[in-house]
Amino acid sequence: MKKELFEDNKPLSFGDRMADKIADFGGSWTFILSFMGFLLIWISFNIYWLSNKGFDPYPFILLNLILSCIAALQAPVIMMSQNRQEEKDRERAKEDLKINQKAEEEIRSLHKKLDLLIKQHEEFRREMLKTE
Repeated sequence: MKKELFEDNKPLSFGDRMADKIADFGGSWTFILSFMGFLLIWISFNIYWLSNKGFDPYPFILLNLILSCIAALQAPVIMMSQNRQEEKDRERAKEDLKINQKAEEEIRSLHKKLDLLIKQHEEFRREMLKTE
């Protein structure tokens, strides 16, 4: 039963798979470090090698446009991935609740049986004391 909880039986659409991959990459150190490298190269290339007369001189308006576009596209994709993960978590929580309720029932049943055994033991003990 535990294995079934972690396996998703629904096939993911192409968009869902892409959203997961983009969210995984966008939230990784690989993305952060590679993007910092890209920014450093872009700025260095435009300031030093092209003497600030390059295709995007300081204050780097084109770079700001690119960063804004990336953020505008990446944010909703990450949110799609998070929403799907929330749905999976919700389903797991429902399954956990069912399992916990069943365990609670079993514990109550065992508690009743134990109470009955204690009662029978007390009755047996009283009878033994009477016969002595």
